[in-house]
Amino acid sequence: MRLADLPDMNYMTSDKPFPRGEIQLKGPSVTTGYFKDAKRSAEAFDNGWLKTGDVGMVLPNGSVKIIDRAKNIFKLSQGEYIAPDKLEGAYSLSPFIQEIFVHGDSL
Repeated sequence: MRLADLPDMNYMTSDKPFPRGEIQLKGPSVTTGYFKDAKRSAEAFDNGWLKTGDVGMVLPNGSVKIIDRAKNIFKLSQGEYIAPDKLEGAYSLSPFIQEIFVHGDSL
């Protein structure tokens, strides 16, 4: 397991006091790719490391805490990144909202 920098989201492995970044996995128990889908397989890997899409933070005891998602974001035309999961979570706390879906359009 390793963390990879996500500069667009401001998560860096050099962050102090806790390194943060996208969790990537490599090893014999990790898939080698998508079945009959070379394009998605190429997008999912970085030099043999599986990009999970989860953003993690390494804690002082060596454990990793998942703090965000890298794959469920979209970029606005102004350059800002929006995480629809966070918006859905905030809105769903309202007693007036039973279900919600946030759709992103960069324009």
